Amino acid sequence: MPASSKPQSVKKSVAETGVVGEPDGATKMALTVNKQLRSLAHDLSNSLETIMQASYLLAQAELKEADKKWLEMVESASRDAARISREMREILRAQGE
Repeated sequence: MPASSKPQSVKKSVAETGVVGEPDGATKMALTVNKQLRSLAHDLSNSLETIMQASYLLAQAELKEADKKWLEMVESASRDAARISREMREILRAQGE
């Protein structure tokens, strides 16, 4: 027998998906998941801030050229990670509203 040509709607519970369906078709993250992710993003930001401060202080020391290049890599990667963390928090904040 051929399969029905009508698409079937598969509904999963919030517990299974972590999201809540909205009347307009948008999907919103479950509040508890959102809070947990926002907390983790906040903790990540704190750790990144420590790395950025330590690399700033390290940059004040007299370093060999090869060591300066390593420090530049750490600074660049920590700035990128901080930007990603900010973007994640903005998305999570918007989802929580």
